[in-house]
Amino acid sequence: MKQGKIAIQAELDLHGYTIDQARERLLAFIDLAVMRKYRCVRIIHGKGYRGQAKTPVLKSKTYCWLTQLPDILAFSSCQSKDGGTGAVYVLLKRVAN
Repeated sequence: MKQGKIAIQAELDLHGYTIDQARERLLAFIDLAVMRKYRCVRIIHGKGYRGQAKTPVLKSKTYCWLTQLPDILAFSSCQSKDGGTGAVYVLLKRVAN
């Protein structure tokens, strides 16, 4: 996954959303990905240098939310070609039929 060799089946871009909106969209996106039996998705959270704090707020929130979801097997920052540290690959658990 870290090497970008697993096909990305869907992506979610969180740019422009508030923290609450981003969380809602992320949860709905993961639910849909699980329902569709996707294996790998990408979440674009941005690098966060434009806000008042100049720190990646959505990045840290995204990582926190992903650790709390039972359907997530693993996640890691994307390769440069896929967004680098402004995005994350998410590997979903296989769903039994």
